[in-house]
Amino acid sequence: MIKGYQAEILKIYDTLKDNEEKALAKRRKEIEENLPQVLDIERQIGKLSVEVSISAFKDIKNRDEYLDNLREKIRDLRVQKSELLFSHGYAINYLDMNYKCEKCKDTGFIGNSKCSCYKQNLVKIYYKNSDLNELTKDNNFDNFNIEYYSSRKASNEPESPRKTMEKIVTRSMSFIRNFDSSNENFLFYGNSGTGKTFLSNCIAKELLDKGYLVVYRTSESLIQNLKTIRFNGDELLEDLIVNCDLLIIDDLGTEQISDFSKTELFNLLNKKILKNKKMIVSTNCTLEEILQIYSERISSRLLGNFGLYKFFGDDIRIKKNLSKAK
Repeated sequence: MIKGYQAEILKIYDTLKDNEEKALAKRRKEIEENLPQVLDIERQIGKLSVEVSISAFKDIKNRDEYLDNLREKIRDLRVQKSELLFSHGYAINYLDMNYKCEKCKDTGFIGNSKCSCYKQNLVKIYYKNSDLNELTKDNNFDNFNIEYYSSRKASNEPESPRKTMEKIVTRSMSFIRNFDSSNENFLFYGNSGTGKTFLSNCIAKELLDKGYLVVYRTSESLIQNLKTIRFNGDELLEDLIVNCDLLIIDDLGTEQISDFSKTELFNLLNKKILKNKKMIVSTNCTLEEILQIYSERISSRLLGNFGLYKFFGDDIRIKKNLSKAK
């Protein structure tokens, strides 16, 4: 679980609890004015419940029978309360706390373990403060248009850009549907402007909306992060990058290449592969250029542990600008 946002998350739960306590007080006030018998029944239930607790430690003749009688009275009163509420148009749980998450009662924890809703809140907080929040407003499947890809077969490719893109999108949708069970990583490579970043962000939005933690970095900003982790010992940043559900590395090959960047990039790729934390890497480099630019260890990870998907065709950014100019 990613660290660093605990104070914000706990504030969410405190707000939920405070709002519901105020709402419950308002409902109880309404019942007090319109149906006070219900509150009388609640008070009787409370007294009997206290009697059950105390009697468990008293020396009482036929204690079990006595306790059973008390519990029976409590059950009867609860039925009366429910029937009274229902007959006057109220839900039978009208005077109960309404939790957003019944599993943890809006605490974020079940025992000492974090509830599933804790991670959902973590994703919302990170998403709100991340670059992806802006990127995915336009870069999403609702705005994906296959018409930007030519249906004519490219002379140096086995099929048309459109046919190839249809296959890549189909594979991407399968990746999203089977995210938990998949161990696939994607390497999107090819010419600039052919939709690699766009599709990466489309996938990111779908997964974020499903509650997965997705982190986006350009290759240059990733190397800067790795420097901060290495030289400043930033454990929170390391936890975020290593343990997020999906890391998107955009524009690989545009970062400043050095022995440090190669070493740290390899270490990161290796850690995430071993942890089965998935990645999408996009690059304008050809596969041959990746082999030339990066060490054998990095190339082996990228070409051996990633599904390779080539993007080609006209520059979509230029097409869009030309269409706007008409």
